[in-house]
Amino acid sequence: MANDNGRQAGPRCIALVGPFASGKTSLLEAILMRTGAINRQGHSKEGNMVGDASQEARANAMSVEVNVAETTYMDDRLTFIDCPGSVEFQYEALPVLAGVDMAVVVAEADPKKVPALQLILRDLEARRLPHLIFLNKIDKLSGSVRDVLQMLQPASRVPLVLRQLPMTNGGVITGCIDLALERAHVYHEARESEIIELPDAEKAAEIEARTAMLEQIADFDDTLMEQLLEDVQPERSLVFKDLVAEMRAGRISPVFIGSAEHGNGITRLLKAIRHEAPTVRETRERLGLKDVSGTVVQVMKTMQTARSGKMCVARVLAGSVTDGMVLRSADGRESKVSGLFRVMGQETQKRDAAQEGETVALGKVEAARTGDTLSTGMVADIAPLPESMPMMSIAVAPRERKDDVRLSAALQRIIEEDPSLRLVHVPETGETVLEGHGEMHLRVVMERLTNRYGVPITTSVPRIAYRETIRKSANVRGRHKKQSGGHGQFGDVVLTIKPTPRGSGVGFDESITGGVVPRQYISSVEAGVREYFDMGGPLGFPVVDVAVTLTDGSYHTVDSSDMAFRQAAQIGMREGMPQCEPVLLEPVMDVTVRCPSEATARINAILPRRRGQIVGSDARDGWHGWDEIHALVPASEMQDLIVELRSATAGVGSFVQEFDHLAEMSGRLADEVAQKYGRHAGA
Repeated sequence: MANDNGRQAGPRCIALVGPFASGKTSLLEAILMRTGAINRQGHSKEGNMVGDASQEARANAMSVEVNVAETTYMDDRLTFIDCPGSVEFQYEALPVLAGVDMAVVVAEADPKKVPALQLILRDLEARRLPHLIFLNKIDKLSGSVRDVLQMLQPASRVPLVLRQLPMTNGGVITGCIDLALERAHVYHEARESEIIELPDAEKAAEIEARTAMLEQIADFDDTLMEQLLEDVQPERSLVFKDLVAEMRAGRISPVFIGSAEHGNGITRLLKAIRHEAPTVRETRERLGLKDVSGTVVQVMKTMQTARSGKMCVARVLAGSVTDGMVLRSADGRESKVSGLFRVMGQETQKRDAAQEGETVALGKVEAARTGDTLSTGMVADIAPLPESMPMMSIAVAPRERKDDVRLSAALQRIIEEDPSLRLVHVPETGETVLEGHGEMHLRVVMERLTNRYGVPITTSVPRIAYRETIRKSANVRGRHKKQSGGHGQFGDVVLTIKPTPRGSGVGFDESITGGVVPRQYISSVEAGVREYFDMGGPLGFPVVDVAVTLTDGSYHTVDSSDMAFRQAAQIGMREGMPQCEPVLLEPVMDVTVRCPSEATARINAILPRRRGQIVGSDARDGWHGWDEIHALVPASEMQDLIVELRSATAGVGSFVQEFDHLAEMSGRLADEVAQKYGRHAGA
């Protein structure tokens, strides 16, 4: 199928991305309405849109997962994938962006959302993914659109090139001027705009704006630059050729305007996508698959459905996919396709084979994972998912013990759908801890457990891995003697307990002379000491940084045994450790907070309130207007830190953390911890 330029287009796949509440799902709805895929444009307040149709999305009035919809415009088949805007769910977009031809970035004239826009554009730029910007909510614009572009420009490393100029009447935006076509369009509510003669009142502004657009793209075309210098009006075909070439090469970001809610600017956007989006062949070349043979598909999303089980939304980058075909992952996992489906929001419909460029759902590809590149050969993953760096956690347990297996199975399915989650089993506390990217992220997971899998659960704040150690040494005797008829039990040890440097762990040694403790029992003494360390010291927590030496003791030729000496060692430890000035230790994390520079002062105030020690601050390398703050923060203060950071940074703050050291904890806080979490808590 060829487009108006005679170029073989084929099916295209377009990602809709943008900051939270910028109107991406409304834009998808407007596109589907304009192309005839739906009969009526839904609205978020009414809960009747194709996107955000899941129970969790509607309950929280926000996108919490990608939404896929297929449509046709002027005989071109287009699949749009609406990606969540909240930073807590942006990991959802990563496997999608690996396989699309282009991204439409939905933005608005809100300075508070510029940092969020920068996060999105930086990822697109790193991928060399062609993208244009749809400046939404143009009906609410106050002031100059060029002032808006000046405000948004710091978010982009490449020039933002205005392609359309708003037309106003009495201070109200009534249409737009296409600067490439030099045509004026009058908006009509929820239907295609009307082409009119360019009003005289707009001609001067149009000439100025078009000249600015041409000068921007002339930086990449010497011929166009010469024509502008010589005041020669360039041919429209040359202007379009340059606009398309520079956008596909990632040198510019064209900016279109409109209002998704009112259906304004939708047709012009669709025509730009139709004429300017790369083909799947060009996408393959960008992804390094130019000479690939056979079938190659990119898995954008895995999902569990009530009727069909596991499905994978996948883009066919090369070849075709048929029912029954066996596809392999880069590491050799094989999956057999059992059914192909067309996806429209939450609805799926069985279909025939999928051809190059199409986006479909593949049934029962059990071994496939989100982000996989599958093929009939052995193609490497084109865009391996980066390691997820969770920033908040929650301990999850079934409300009733009988549901333990059901909960485990449900969590595994949810994590398969959302690989940004991490599940950790903590043997020390017996907790199952789920780690995610924020409060809303984890809330949605809990809602899915209840809504989809019907597992009643309880949640709690995960326990902190407190430890204890000692400040001074002690010598102690431990004696275990018991006589109850027949052979008795006898073990006698003398132990030296002393502190060791932080981070050295626990150790055991012996300096026995004269055989006062036979060699065969020394290992039992060590076992008793180590069991005590693990069970917890006087404060009730596992012991670290302590060395114990067996220096003396005695035995009975008949009554001594391994068990007796193990018991004697534990008695000695229980009696000796309280004499050594036990002290509580808390884990301290090395934290790097990333935030817009304007929020740095607020972050510098938040961290000390959480007993954090700021050790440095730098400009974030390669990120205009961003800082990195380095601090040491107790792990107990990290649980809801991301909530406060997001509040202080208009939703874009983040951090990475790793364990740094154990620090002594004393006073009221230490007493509270021991009373609440120690082995003797509640005694």
